[in-house]
Amino acid sequence: MLTPRQYNLLLFINKVIKETGCCPSFDEMRDAIGLKSKSGIHSLIESLVERGYIKKLPHRARALEVIRLPKLKPSVIVEEEKRREEALFNATVQIPLYGKIAAGTPIEAIANENDQITVPLEMVSRGSYYALTIEGDSMIDAGIFDGDTVIIKKSAVAKNGDTVVALVDDSEATLKEFKQEDDYVYLIPKNEEHYTRKLHASQVKIQGILSGLIRRYN
Repeated sequence: MLTPRQYNLLLFINKVIKETGCCPSFDEMRDAIGLKSKSGIHSLIESLVERGYIKKLPHRARALEVIRLPKLKPSVIVEEEKRREEALFNATVQIPLYGKIAAGTPIEAIANENDQITVPLEMVSRGSYYALTIEGDSMIDAGIFDGDTVIIKKSAVAKNGDTVVALVDDSEATLKEFKQEDDYVYLIPKNEEHYTRKLHASQVKIQGILSGLIRRYN
């Protein structure tokens, strides 16, 4: 099995050759795997040649060809990747908890940056987010129940099928499935006891898209 540096160098050489058609320079190799000297690169290349992973092309300066790639990663790299995945899985971050979303209440009216909720980092990896507490049963067929906390990614645009926080006529915030046809927006509940609302697009502002849900059972 290759050492981590042999493995990383081989993958780097293979990547550069595929992307550019040329072998990387020794300086590029050195920087890519964090070595201080070119002599270390020479040694790693020789070891890869001896093991049959690469070969030197005659009559061409620093020309290498990747013959094969290893089927397995070095165990050290595998363990490091596991540690990173576990750290990411266990990592948390705080986002604003804006309170209950209910008809007749704009998001700005319930926003309170002092109220925070802790959520897994993987749920909010990119972008800006906030949380809302659901009040009502209009989305129960989508698995969103009264008392649930939803994680919302801030966005002013949405595509058909997204579950969004929509502000209607600058006064009423609601969580519904979004659909737009020409100049009209449909806010679709997920409960047959509630009706779909058809509104002119000028009446609706998107304030975020559903990203996740947290439910407490106690």
